[in-house]
Amino acid sequence: MSQRVALALGSGGARGYAHIGVIEVLEKRGFEIVAVAGTSMGALVGGIFAAGRLKAFTEWAVALKRPDVLRLIDPKWSAAGAMGADRLINHLNDFLTDVEIENLPIPYTAVATDLTNRREVWFQKGQLRSAIRASIAIPGVITPVVVNGRLLADGGLLNPVPIEPTAASGADLTVAVSLQAPRPAQEPASPVRAAAAPSWARLRQVFSSRSAQATPASPIPDDLRISDVLGLSLDAMQDLIARYRMAGLPPDIHITVPVSTSGIMDFHRAADLITIGRDLTNKALDDAGY
Repeated sequence: MSQRVALALGSGGARGYAHIGVIEVLEKRGFEIVAVAGTSMGALVGGIFAAGRLKAFTEWAVALKRPDVLRLIDPKWSAAGAMGADRLINHLNDFLTDVEIENLPIPYTAVATDLTNRREVWFQKGQLRSAIRASIAIPGVITPVVVNGRLLADGGLLNPVPIEPTAASGADLTVAVSLQAPRPAQEPASPVRAAAAPSWARLRQVFSSRSAQATPASPIPDDLRISDVLGLSLDAMQDLIARYRMAGLPPDIHITVPVSTSGIMDFHRAADLITIGRDLTNKALDDAGY
């Protein structure tokens, strides 16, 4: 008899492609996924999986090149965010047309953040693509949305790895996937990881000191981008929040994807990140005796 798994998929931009590899390995090993909760990219991948469209989505994502990703960007240049998500959502309609959450074959939750009331919002019914759109609204990058009078943005602001919505699923195991794991200094970089974020090593060299002494500021590296600063900031915040929350409700298996695997906007690197997800899941299951 296969073991029943509840899956909590975390936020982390493009690194969320690793969730696809996680799901592939769990199914290949005979686990039955009976509930999915996701935040941001985790809500996207989890929702498409719950709708039974993951294979088609994966084929589309793997085929994306950098120019294709740029064409999906919907510039807004507004005070609320640098881009919208209309073009992306229009493409996702091929996978999610008229899908209602309550009609999915397995229980699904997308987590967003109510910015005004500072609360989590759990989408467990209604239009799937609308729930995903709210959950992926990275502050300052993708414009927030207003749903039922609430201003909603990325769920990772308050719950980067949403285990709680799966607590009543009756699963045998809870598997959580977080995408903000720091890279240990002693960890050797594989060719895939070395290629994933070439600026990561330079950033570590420049900013590795933890000295408390105030000294004159050094020049900022020329290749440090706004997306790097935003990504590092969100990763630091979400990693800490996730660890505190998991201390109160720990998963049975915790799969951690290092931040060094890619930047949050590297959506042209699906194939590499899916492979990383597979490798990390196989190792986590082996280490846990499954």
